[in-house]
Amino acid sequence: MVNSSKKTTGPGTPQNTRNDGGSTGAAAGQIVLAATPIGNMGDATNRLIGLLETADVIAAEDTRRLHRLVSALQISTTGRIISYHEHNEASRTADLLDMVRGGATLLMVTDAGMPAVSDPGFRLVEAAAKEGLTVTAAPGPSAVLTALALSGLPTDRFCFEGFLPRKAGERSARLAELVSEQRTMVFFEAPHRLEPMLRALDTAFGGDRRAAVARELTKLHEQVLRGPLRELLEWAEASEIRGEIAVVVAGAGEAAPEQPEDHVAAVNGLISQGSRLKDAVAAVAEDARISKRELYAAVLAARG
Repeated sequence: MVNSSKKTTGPGTPQNTRNDGGSTGAAAGQIVLAATPIGNMGDATNRLIGLLETADVIAAEDTRRLHRLVSALQISTTGRIISYHEHNEASRTADLLDMVRGGATLLMVTDAGMPAVSDPGFRLVEAAAKEGLTVTAAPGPSAVLTALALSGLPTDRFCFEGFLPRKAGERSARLAELVSEQRTMVFFEAPHRLEPMLRALDTAFGGDRRAAVARELTKLHEQVLRGPLRELLEWAEASEIRGEIAVVVAGAGEAAPEQPEDHVAAVNGLISQGSRLKDAVAAVAEDARISKRELYAAVLAARG
């Protein structure tokens, strides 16, 4: 359990300033995006606890999950609690902004992790930013970054792809767009769809592509499996998968620079059609943007 005696006394962000330095007036409030634990309640920050206790309004993806979080932290809320999820974002965003304009501190929380990252919150931030209303964050746990850090794959450049489409055709089309992606890729997936997802990754990227499956991160039964996609697929086929899943996949290796030897066949093809060796080499070298001298030497070498 987190000791609530160490909580902050409030949100800790001025209510009359905008992120761009301008003024919204003394009455303007603020929006705070707060990260919640992704499994281990001990990861709740003191700032999150303070915000839950003092915010005027709490917009929660699932109010039942919010009440469970508050109970686990042994604290109580004083603000108004409003459900805010993918099915009512469009209709409730305007009302939430009205509250902020009126001076309220609005706390946005989702079921786990950071709002607006594969979770509700983006629409609210986008609308608030257009008006110049204050939007800040209380950072904390992130399934994306945790899975990436534990994957054993390159972390210097990465991209988050969220959930792949459920339909096989749409999923294949999305993966076809990512075949040449050189950054490490992070995906989310439901446990009952993990096997078909890994099979699609195996088909699109090849079974030798390195990857990691991170399951139940920060929880009691946390598990991170690392290996080629083919081996991870075989594990999924033989296992009963449960829990929250993140899949991390290595990016495509950089294509090796073309060598003159790679174009010898093209030269021979032109020669078989009646071109002279010198002309065939010149044409292919110009098209491939390589040295004519080196290509000529490669053709002669191939002839023995």
